[in-house]
Amino acid sequence: MRYLHTMIRVADPEAAVRFFTLLGLKETRRMENQAGRYTLIYLAADEDFRGDGEQGDAEVELTYNWPPEDGSAAETYTGGRNFGHLAYGVNDIYETCARLQAGGVTINRPPRDGYMAFVRSPDGISIELLQKGEHKASAEPWASMPNTGAW
Repeated sequence: MRYLHTMIRVADPEAAVRFFTLLGLKETRRMENQAGRYTLIYLAADEDFRGDGEQGDAEVELTYNWPPEDGSAAETYTGGRNFGHLAYGVNDIYETCARLQAGGVTINRPPRDGYMAFVRSPDGISIELLQKGEHKASAEPWASMPNTGAW
């Protein structure tokens, strides 16, 4: 058995792709299904990306269900926290959080311990960031930064 992907339903596919790209993932492929009225977008981290243009070894699948043809309201997705979270090991937790913050992402649980942080995608999915290897020494502004919201 081999892990393939985790699927997340998204309300705005381009906002979701921007978020995951800022996080460091690359789009591996995109498929639109006219009959089923949905778009699937697959992304993978650099270390999981085969680079063959087909797929990564472990991917996130963003599923966008198109609005109903009858003009009724699109489904609203709630319960992102009930999903749990995705987790990514990062080379530098402080650099990653600074890059995300500069891109407008709220750091919900700052890496005060030099090891772990949480952010949320535009659709409320919790993303855990873990420092690869040894914990980094505690550093500002992260060490004294309070939690924001939920993760």
